[in-house]
Amino acid sequence: MSSRKPVIKPAKQAIAPGISLVALLAIAAYALLGPTGVLAWGDYRQRLEVQKVELARLQKQRDALRNRVELLDPKAVDPDLVSELVRRELNVAHPDEVIVPLK
Repeated sequence: MSSRKPVIKPAKQAIAPGISLVALLAIAAYALLGPTGVLAWGDYRQRLEVQKVELARLQKQRDALRNRVELLDPKAVDPDLVSELVRRELNVAHPDEVIVPLK
């Protein structure tokens, strides 16, 4: 019986440091492999570049729409744009005009 006692005592003393070591390793693994870990940075950078391209495209589209809205301002309407919109919506054309379908 005395031979078992020295084995159990060191085992009980090693439990707390063992649990601490496992917890520390789990935190380190999460910091490396987790969704916001070091290894995910490359993916985030790649997605950021894709989003920057998309943002530039959308800003260009927004600027084009903003210009079109400014051309339709009731105080200073662009006659060419109004003519284009009316002809497209009402599907009318002058007899001497040639219509080229784009589709």
